[in-house]
Amino acid sequence: MNVQQAQQRRHDFFVTGTDTEIGKTLVSAALLFALAKTGLRTAGMKPVAAGATLIDGAWHNEDVDALMAAASVPCATELVAPYLMRTPAAPHIVAQQEQVSISAAHILDCYSQLTRQADAVIVEGVGGFCVPLNAEITTADIAEQLALPVILVVGMRLGCINHALLTAQAIKAQGLTLAGWVANTVDADMLYLNENLVAIRDRLSAPLLGCIPRLQKPSAHAAAEFLNLTILK
Repeated sequence: MNVQQAQQRRHDFFVTGTDTEIGKTLVSAALLFALAKTGLRTAGMKPVAAGATLIDGAWHNEDVDALMAAASVPCATELVAPYLMRTPAAPHIVAQQEQVSISAAHILDCYSQLTRQADAVIVEGVGGFCVPLNAEITTADIAEQLALPVILVVGMRLGCINHALLTAQAIKAQGLTLAGWVANTVDADMLYLNENLVAIRDRLSAPLLGCIPRLQKPSAHAAAEFLNLTILK
């Protein structure tokens, strides 16, 4: 799929975050749920997933399972998660240990196959935006080759302003468009949470799509209630 074709798919997005464990999967699932409610056929994708548990003879990753559960189109796990590795650690290290050769071309091919099954494909990155996948490519390189607009998930906790602004700079340096950002409350007791949110909002050119509070029972449905996708660029 070339850049022009990707740009024509106005409901496809690459979701990245300011760090790991800050709610990328929750937001990605919420996007899938919200887009499906508009009548679109939705599919999720997590090209590289590190950390899996053997259940009934099959390897499962909780992020991948969450994306598949939130999607409205059933897709093969091999397409949703082209690289599903067992150890929950930095992907380039795990890939080397498990003798997995991560190929950008294979990831792009799986994405292309998903686009033929769904109107909207939400691609979730791994960790932060610049995580290495092997000696040659990073998550940022995959995002660049997919040529999708980016949605940034900002984990609201101490240090989030710096992390958000640096990630936005990295996205721009990669030649990609920051379509919007989501504030996800990681630390419910964060001092001056609203002031931090305003500081980020005033410094990012992309619109704030919503602020998700610390949910007692996190789910795609619950998180989607706090998103406004009508303001997406």
